[in-house]
Amino acid sequence: MAEDDAPKSAYELILERLRKKDREDGVADRPLTEEQRAQIAEIRTVYEAKLAEREILFQSSVRKVHDPAERDILEEEYRRDRERITSERDRKLEAARGGAS
Repeated sequence: MAEDDAPKSAYELILERLRKKDREDGVADRPLTEEQRAQIAEIRTVYEAKLAEREILFQSSVRKVHDPAERDILEEEYRRDRERITSERDRKLEAARGGAS
């Protein structure tokens, strides 16, 4: 029995279908260059640090606040900052992969 005749897992079947759909839709499979991989790694590192820094600042601020209303405001600011940082990171990652920026 050849390898091609062996039963396929659900995962392999799904990947086949996705590849077929991509070919039908005209989506090209372009591997990343080493430069792109390095750029992506750098972007991830920088934005992980930004998120960690924001988390530390948030935790420090929350410890000083005892009023629930002020805490809610801090939590909302923190949430917005995380969303902004994550969105910015995702845009830069897409650009590094060669997508539209």
